[in-house]
Formats: sequence, C-alpha cells, structure tokens
Amino acid sequence: MDRFFGLTDAGTTFGREVFAGVSTFLTMAYIIVVHPGILTEAGIPFEAGFMATILATAVGTTIMGLWARWPVAVAPGMGLNAYFAFVIVLGQGFSWQQALTAVFIASVLFLLFSLSRLRSWLIGAIPASLRAGITAGIGLFLAMIGLQAMGLVINEEATLVTFGHPTSWEIFLSLAGLLVMAGLEARGIRGSILITIMGLSLIGWATGLAEFGGFISAPPVASAAFSLDFSMVSSFAFLSVVFVLFFLDFFDTTGTLTGIADIAGKRRADGSIENLDRAVVADTGASVVGSLLGTSSMTTYLESATGIRAGGRTGLTALTVTALFLLCLFFQPLFASIPAFATAPALVFVAAGFLAPLARIEWDDFATVVPVMLMAVIMPLTFSIAAGIAIGFLAYVVIRLIAGRADELNAGTLVITVFGMLWLATPLLGS
Repeated sequence: MDRFFGLTDAGTTFGREVFAGVSTFLTMAYIIVVHPGILTEAGIPFEAGFMATILATAVGTTIMGLWARWPVAVAPGMGLNAYFAFVIVLGQGFSWQQALTAVFIASVLFLLFSLSRLRSWLIGAIPASLRAGITAGIGLFLAMIGLQAMGLVINEEATLVTFGHPTSWEIFLSLAGLLVMAGLEARGIRGSILITIMGLSLIGWATGLAEFGGFISAPPVASAAFSLDFSMVSSFAFLSVVFVLFFLDFFDTTGTLTGIADIAGKRRADGSIENLDRAVVADTGASVVGSLLGTSSMTTYLESATGIRAGGRTGLTALTVTALFLLCLFFQPLFASIPAFATAPALVFVAAGFLAPLARIEWDDFATVVPVMLMAVIMPLTFSIAAGIAIGFLAYVVIRLIAGRADELNAGTLVITVFGMLWLATPLLGS
C-alpha cells in the first residue's frame, strides 16, 4: 500500500489518510439526502436517486483514488443537478430519461475533449471574468431554489416573486438552520451542514413536523440505471442542452481541479500539475458512469479540501470516502425520513461559496462588470443557465467592440459567443 500510493514519499501515514477521508466525508455527506431530493423534482424516485448518488460517488471517487491517486472525492455536482431537474426536465419538458441521455452524451464528448489538446486551448481562451460570472450565476440560481424550498421566496403575480412571510414552524426552522450552518462553519466545525440537517430532522421527528420512517435496512432495489432515452437526440433543443452541459462540466472540472491542486501540493515548481490529465479523465469518466447509473453530472468536490487540510495527500483518502459512502447504502430509511425544511438551507449555504470568484473582478471596468452582472442575475431570475451564458458572452464581445477593445477578444470567446447566439435565435429559427 505504501508503494502503490506513495505514502512515505508524500509524507503521510495510513492513519492520517483515513482520518482525512473521514473529514472529507463529513463535509460532503449532505449530498446523500440533498441530491436525491433534487432528482425527485425531475421524477426520479427518492430510492433510485439515493442508490445512484451513492454508487456513482463510490465509482467516481474510486477511479480518482486508484488511477489519478488524488485525495479528492467525486460526486453529483450542486448546481449541475439543479440545471438537470429544474431547467432540462421541468423547464424544457424533457423526461428524466432524456435528460440522463444528454448528460451521457455531454460526458462522453467532454471525455474525448479532455484527451485532446483542445482542452488546454479553450482553458486559456475563456476570460477569467466570464468564468467568475458563470460560477456566481450558478450559485445564485442554486440559492433561488433553496430560498423557494425554505418558503422565503414565493410566487407573486404582480412582481413575479416576493418575500414569503414565515407562516409555519418549518420556515422558521429552515431559516434558523441556515444561520446555524454558517455559524458552525465559521467556528471551523467539520460537517456543519450534516450536523445541522440532522439536528433539524430530530426536531421535526420529535415535534411531529416530520415522520420518522426507520433507521437501517437492506439497500433499496429501486434503480434508475441504464434508463437512457435517445428519442430527442436529433432536435436542436437537445443539442443545445448537451452544449450547455458540456460547457458547465468544462468550467466546473477545470476550476475545481486546478484549485484543489494548489491545496493538495500537486502543483510542481514549473507550474504544471501532477497527474492533472488523469484527474480530469477520472472526473469526466465519473460523469459517464453516473449518467448510466441514473444521476446528473458528476464533479470533483471542493469539500475535499477539508480532508487535504487534515493531512490527506494520496488516493487512500479517496478510497476511505468511497467506503463510508457505500456504508450509507444501509441507512436509506434514515435519509428518506429527513424533511425538506432540513435540507433546503443546505442549498442556500452551499450557494454562498459560489460567489467567491467575484472578488477577482475589476469592478471599475464596465466592459467586464456588465457581462458578469448579466450572467449572475439572468441565471436565477430566468431559471436558465444557458440564457445567462449566451447573453453574458454576447455582451462581453459587443461591449468590447464598441469600446474599441477588439484586441482583447480571442477565437475561443468568439466561438462560444456564436453558439450562444444560435441558442438565443432558436425560437426565431423555429418560426
């Protein structure tokens, strides 16, 4: 084991790697209940989503640990799952089987793309400000979903949305849970999200606001695996969804892995990153497997930084996370009993972390600020990540042309802008 993972060379031990894996698991275990809850909105039964979440996470994290040998976990991505359920299925009318097919095709294309030199070219072509706008927009989109689930944002005919005055104990508990999560995290307590979710659930069970359905059982037999439906693959709407999924996967994977590399000490003196190609392929390969198992796009989890800070340096940390997730297969009744008012605050809390890239924006440059603002605002207000990307890139290009700064544009940005314009023109082309 020492030779395979290079424990001694990495300056770590078996015990330290296991402890790091436990730390990572505690910070991301909330996904076991939050993600299946989002998938139910798309029509996937909770039990099937539960199985897909755990098995896909186990497979993806194992690939990352054994092949790339990185101390990180791979699981269904927050934001990506919201796009899957609320935009592709509920917004555009695709069945969840057709949506899984879009995830599968986009993941295969991204896997092939990751094996080519085009990936490096496109990484350098996209402006950092637009990457920040996309990340922030997805975060605000996720926050909007969470606030609606909490009951703090509700529909209003005159103003589209309005404040939902607390009219039930569930709303008060959700708001209290959000504040407790942030407070625990600020104190440096590991597993703040999971602790708060379980605390709110206990209150719900004890007061009768939620029903407790059991603690342990054999793993459920329900499955959404191998349910792909290729009936829509020739439509422009389907191809546009695949493009957006590909695009989101690209930014999510690239941004997370390069950020984790610095924390994990994977960046070499010359600036290159150790086993980056393997890590990218492991991440994208996990999305292919995940779509076949019945879940939305997979991604490397930033929560892995918790385990890295606890001393994790090798793939053994990732394998520890895998083992703990598989153990949760036997606790499906417990996770199914967790009420929505306990999980909704987690969506808002996780969304806050998506806003960090905005700190690097040049706020006095309106040629940068306006495209970023449009991206960040349009995504949550229209429930369309694609619309935010298309309009943001279009604004970036047009404003720079008007300002006489065409030399700041590059081929990659222009290519994506053209695709965005085609997406925006779809209704006109269809008529």
